[in-house]
Amino acid sequence: MGTYEFILKFRLPDPHADPEQHLEALADAGCEDATAGIGQPGRLALDFARQAGSALDAVVSAVRAVQAAIPGVALVEASPDLVGLTDVAALFGCSRQNVRKLMTSHPATFPPAVHEGAASLWHLRQVLAWFRDTQRRPVDGALVEVAEVTMKLNIANATQRLGREGVPKAILSLFA
Repeated sequence: MGTYEFILKFRLPDPHADPEQHLEALADAGCEDATAGIGQPGRLALDFARQAGSALDAVVSAVRAVQAAIPGVALVEASPDLVGLTDVAALFGCSRQNVRKLMTSHPATFPPAVHEGAASLWHLRQVLAWFRDTQRRPVDGALVEVAEVTMKLNIANATQRLGREGVPKAILSLFA
């Protein structure tokens, strides 16, 4: 049994409703281990520190509890997942420039960015594994486990939202 920390962000069924109206139902559904963020209209963010046998159990039970408390709620994002160089530097206690140097000096092995640009993004799980395996840096096992689950949840959520409708067969064949 471990404690797993993660954030779940949801879109509420009524974008004009006050998110605070759901706090009691969330507590009753078993989300008393979460701190609620209600700053954006129609959105709810829950920062969990959940005890469970695995990160998968923790995240799945949290999503189900929120869905039971707020019918019609839609998961937007789970984190930690996507990170930039600054995030990685903070995790490993080094400078952003140091992380960039590691990335550029190991182009064949550093994980590919999910998005490249002025602010590139990587899946945290892949970056943690790279630092652990190639740089021999200590990595928190619970964080690796949570990052794996949240990455897969976000990918599955995006796939579910987008579906395969309207995607040309030539594009689908690239991933077959």
